[in-house]
Amino acid sequence: MGSVPIDDMACRWQRFKCGTGHQTAANHSKMAVLTQTGNARVTIGAMSTPQVLILQHVPWERPGRILSTLEDIGLDTVIMNIANTKKPDLPDFGDLAGVVIMGGPMGALDYDKYPGLKAEGKLAKAAVAVGKPVLGVCLGHQIIATALGGQLRKGDAPEIGFGPIKRVDRHDFFSMWDKQLNVLHWHNDVVGLPEGAQLLARSSATKVQAFRLGSALGMQFHLEVCGSLLDEWLDEPSMVKDLKAAGGSKSQLREQFAQYDQMLQPLAEQVFSGFAARCNSYSQTLSK
Repeated sequence: MGSVPIDDMACRWQRFKCGTGHQTAANHSKMAVLTQTGNARVTIGAMSTPQVLILQHVPWERPGRILSTLEDIGLDTVIMNIANTKKPDLPDFGDLAGVVIMGGPMGALDYDKYPGLKAEGKLAKAAVAVGKPVLGVCLGHQIIATALGGQLRKGDAPEIGFGPIKRVDRHDFFSMWDKQLNVLHWHNDVVGLPEGAQLLARSSATKVQAFRLGSALGMQFHLEVCGSLLDEWLDEPSMVKDLKAAGGSKSQLREQFAQYDQMLQPLAEQVFSGFAARCNSYSQTLSK
């Protein structure tokens, strides 16, 4: 895409909408993708520093719009799956401009089955301690919250599909947010608010839908999902099983996405652009 002479803003918005920026050959020079199983390690592309570390737990829960936004301002990224690795080989902490922890089907405290989750929590806590930007989505939101003292429990019922959340407090990430809007949910567990955290959003079923504590932002819901990523979710049998168990269907979810996504895109761009700007500012301190 980088070699095609098209309008930059049109390109940026299209990539933000469809989340395809990470698939272009031009961007592979700035992105590394690593998976770790035991001591095995596969690397694609080349890493440079400073970089934003993205922790992904399953192939279909990709960073979508988050990655596109980070790349749009020229930040290097490295994507890793360390969930199954007891002692993961992480990038140098001092080289990280930010950390993103994505969603996944496992529980945030399932350390016996997924030992790498403990390392993710420790990384998030260490990042917050020094003011390094941290963003958590769904499972990532829960990993960050529990690392900072929040209590994890099973929700009263699965929250899957589009449903309303209410803004509790203002934050510059959410300055344009109306009091209530419908977002995409996909979770069974819920987490309590860590001590000292600012509650940003809640729903009737989940008291903590978004929070901020220091340099960390956690969101239980999914603003990162674009149309193509939703298609990937609905091609994954385990996701379809969850959806049907919650009383939903593929056609219904696609209809809801078409109804609400246009309203969510500006908010998603504001949230992820705000996070990317913080990562960029932090990267400048690492370069000095």
